[in-house]
Amino acid sequence: MEKEYPVIKKGRFLRRPNRFVIDMEIDGEPVRAHMPNPGRMRELLFPGVMLYAVPHAKEGSRTKYRVIGAEREGEVIPLDTSRANDTAEWLINHEKIPGWEDYRVLRREVTMGDSVDVEVVHAEVAEGTMGDSRFDLVIGNEKMQFPVEVKSCTLFGRKGAMFPDAVTARGRKHVLHLGEIGKSGGKAGLLILVQWDRAQWFLPDYHTDPEFAEAFRLSAPYIDWKAAALRWTPDLTVPESVRLLPAPLYILEEEAGNRGDYLLILRMNETKDVEIGKMGKIRFPKGYYVYTGSAAKNLDQRMARHRRLRKGMHWHIDWLRQEADWVGCIPVRTAEDLEHRLAEAVSLIADWQIPGFGCTDCRCPSHLFGFREDPMHMPAFVQIEEDFEINRLDEQIKK
Repeated sequence: MEKEYPVIKKGRFLRRPNRFVIDMEIDGEPVRAHMPNPGRMRELLFPGVMLYAVPHAKEGSRTKYRVIGAEREGEVIPLDTSRANDTAEWLINHEKIPGWEDYRVLRREVTMGDSVDVEVVHAEVAEGTMGDSRFDLVIGNEKMQFPVEVKSCTLFGRKGAMFPDAVTARGRKHVLHLGEIGKSGGKAGLLILVQWDRAQWFLPDYHTDPEFAEAFRLSAPYIDWKAAALRWTPDLTVPESVRLLPAPLYILEEEAGNRGDYLLILRMNETKDVEIGKMGKIRFPKGYYVYTGSAAKNLDQRMARHRRLRKGMHWHIDWLRQEADWVGCIPVRTAEDLEHRLAEAVSLIADWQIPGFGCTDCRCPSHLFGFREDPMHMPAFVQIEEDFEINRLDEQIKK
């Protein structure tokens, strides 16, 4: 690939006002930059993290720079999703993807209809017929050609990588369509660019998007899919190394499902005394609160119930929810009972706790913990999420 970024500026991350805007500090001055990657990226974007940005080429733009990367543990992680197809094309044309050495990129952004008839699919691929699903690439040789969808993965733990980091209805639709093409006797490809050279395995993120994960599990046997771990040059020009990752899909059968544990985050805008059922009146200092809970079944319904205000009062958290604002809820889908381990982990980083809250059926001191700042932007809290969602699986995968 040609050198895409002739001028790269480094600066520190300050805040993210919305999915597409970043406030950062460059050369000691605060500036606003465009974020081309709309994913959550809470695992990467902490105050003080080093960002890589380029001057915004778009005239009249409201942002002066465009973010292209972030540092994690000394490695540069590309964040410019607009270059994913360029990267995929370069890798394929330079025979860097094992198993696809005989193919070249023939076209980009081809729209296909819903038909899974092999002859119809081949005709659509050859002609670029307008239809319902737009795929990123068509690759092939003199004997065959087939569609390929490209995804960029920036969610990873110590050894594992997961995609997506936010719900993607479009991604689910693409995977199902590719799978149907494969089932019908055609060929379809999926290339996942894992932007973390230290990754050793890949899985769809069944915690965040269980519907995508299930679509991937059902379709993967019929798709020629590749998860490629990349290490980039410091100037983010080309990947220095490419390595295919295995996907232990049996983990989905063991762990994924509508069950598990969760971290519920609420905010009290002022210190207030709140009546909590039989516990009576309790004083809740102003700040953020993390509640650890579990559901042996119907996890999604449990989390949705917590979000509603109109409901019968049953658990301690129901009374508090009437007085506190919703911030978010993080699921940890698992067949294990991790609720008490989660509570212990959160207790170690909390500023205070509410004794006896939410733990009448166990020996835990509390299941409700207070924070002065939003924990969802705290490295220690995000590390807990990473440990329970991703890193915990390392031992299971070894077996």
